[in-house]
Amino acid sequence: MRVDDFVKILDSDFYAGVPDSQLKELCNYLINFYGVNPKHHVIAANEGNCVALAAGYHLATGKVGVVYMQNSGEGNAINPIASLLNDKVYAIPVIFVIGWRGEPGVHDEPQHIYQGEVTEKLLQDMDIKYFEIGKDTTYEEVSNAMSDFRNVLEKGKNVAFVVKKGALTDAPVVNYRNSNSMMREDIIKHIVAISGEDPIISTTGKASRELFEIRTAKEQSHRYDFLTVGSMGHSSSIAFEIAVNKPQAKIWCIDGDGAVLMHMGSLAIIGNSKPSNLVHVVINNGAHETVGGMPTVAESIDLVSIARACGYPNAVSVDSFEELDRELEEAKKRDGLTMIEVKCALGARADLGRPTTTAVENKHNFMDYLKTF
Repeated sequence: MRVDDFVKILDSDFYAGVPDSQLKELCNYLINFYGVNPKHHVIAANEGNCVALAAGYHLATGKVGVVYMQNSGEGNAINPIASLLNDKVYAIPVIFVIGWRGEPGVHDEPQHIYQGEVTEKLLQDMDIKYFEIGKDTTYEEVSNAMSDFRNVLEKGKNVAFVVKKGALTDAPVVNYRNSNSMMREDIIKHIVAISGEDPIISTTGKASRELFEIRTAKEQSHRYDFLTVGSMGHSSSIAFEIAVNKPQAKIWCIDGDGAVLMHMGSLAIIGNSKPSNLVHVVINNGAHETVGGMPTVAESIDLVSIARACGYPNAVSVDSFEELDRELEEAKKRDGLTMIEVKCALGARADLGRPTTTAVENKHNFMDYLKTF
């Protein structure tokens, strides 16, 4: 169905969400109509953050907000749904719009398969009434579902629309860009060149896909890398504990700005312990590029100062390959925790592939390599 018709049926003037490729039409519509506006449209750090924003909106206005997310975000949202929104607590109504990655019977990547299987079960367990929207779902069907949902919302309960691939259409075209010049794949090539055979833990999304293809192009082993294909925001914590347990190895983490924002508390944990063999590279394009390009707040905050405040003794920001190579070389030699923020342009190759090994194969190969340290 047309996305503007869907928004009309929802009849809300507040949206908080974490972007999703399955919901790209909705995301582009909201950016085109509202932009990023704290009174009407907030692109949040994580899905639990979204739930709290919608709760605050309801408390201040008495109206019902909309939270949009990929189904992988259900896990982040469960705590505030159960302990804040639920009608046995504060009975705060929210409309959820959930992109259904890993829908059973539809091919998808490994990190989405199990999440797709349990998407609706989690909603059932959370006492959230839901309605599926597919390519053939009509305006009348969604409108009737929303009419039924109004009665549920009036009781302080929550409802959800589960959106299948290609279900929403006809959003305005939005061109996302920034003023940076370095491309992420080229940045990763420089990291690979300087890190050598050091272990690398890479964040979810295109960064891991590019790392895999760089190794293939260079005819290098994939055993050096752990590709964090899911669990957005957790690659730095994985890298941290590997660094602690393998102090004789230099450990590199390739992170993204959206991932850092999603679980920023990990910076404080890492900074407090200061593993001297960890290099944390944050590639900052100020966008959720892998799922469409919607902006993050990372372009307007000072990640270097945040890292230093969290205890990172070495933190710098670079915006040229000359600076990048210098800081990578220094980090390679340094005995001390380092963060390097790298200012990055938006964009990726149209023919960018995906890992050809399974996640389990990646795990075993990486673990075997770590045993050599």
